[in-house]
Amino acid sequence: MPRNRIDVHTHAFGPTLTELFDSQIIRLRGGYKISARWTPQSALAFMDRNDITAQVLSVPFAFTGTPDDPDFGIRTSRRVNEDHAEVVSARPDRFGAFACLPGDSAQAALAELEYALDELALDGVILPSNVNGRYLGDEFFEPLLEELNRRRVPVLVHPTEHLAIDSLGFDRPSSVIEYPLDTARNITNAVYTGVFQRYPDLRLILAHCGGALPTLGWRIAEHTEMGRGPKDADIDPAHVRQVLRGLYYETALAGAAHSLLPTLRVTGADHVLFGTDWPAAPETTVTHNTANLLSFGFTEAELASIERRNAVRLFPRLG
Repeated sequence: MPRNRIDVHTHAFGPTLTELFDSQIIRLRGGYKISARWTPQSALAFMDRNDITAQVLSVPFAFTGTPDDPDFGIRTSRRVNEDHAEVVSARPDRFGAFACLPGDSAQAALAELEYALDELALDGVILPSNVNGRYLGDEFFEPLLEELNRRRVPVLVHPTEHLAIDSLGFDRPSSVIEYPLDTARNITNAVYTGVFQRYPDLRLILAHCGGALPTLGWRIAEHTEMGRGPKDADIDPAHVRQVLRGLYYETALAGAAHSLLPTLRVTGADHVLFGTDWPAAPETTVTHNTANLLSFGFTEAELASIERRNAVRLFPRLG
């Protein structure tokens, strides 16, 4: 039976990203390499092989200016978003896209958000788990979170490296363990600093089933009774449970019981989405992950929600 999946976690390494990789402006740690050269044609072929009806494209970076090129982040984000828009406009039935925002300032991010959503008609926004060491809950993000809350636009929270990665990473690819931990840091900080009290209409999708977050969910909640930081919000375990229940969790590299069991302790199948992480993840890994998802024990109705219906609620255009 055709699955008609919607893949909410896939990366479009189009002309701008290809140029940055080829010039080594972007380098990946630990000898990690992208598994395949991305083109719209290769993406369509991948989708057809894997029963995927549509993908929501993204790039997992927030670009910022440098002393030698202060406009690099703003210029590159705009180019990436226009690359996305070109792909989507050619095949709106098969592609959507998350807007890339510059990490220089909230004002720069808001300006690009407005252009990407209102002019280019992209489908959502991607945010890294930290921007130059700033996590959700930092004052830096407040104007952006206010606007995302007002728009109720889907936001993919994608992991990135902690600033101390040279000490924490052991010169391995950061995706081994650092990415899942940084997602947990980010959302925990957001909960404890009252982000979800101030912005209850945020629609966050956590990559990789939230990394370590669901596994630590009870502990994070219980610690609101044991001690909080001096600037933390007045929250309790019930608030933490409510927040974790309302987040969305996608299954790229997280389709096995190791990730799904803790995820389903903090939320339900109605808040789980299908994802692949291709071509950052090789297709063999995608195949293994999908097989795990299908054999987990979901009912057919639950699988239909995870693979498609939950995503259609967030991205009705793709339905």
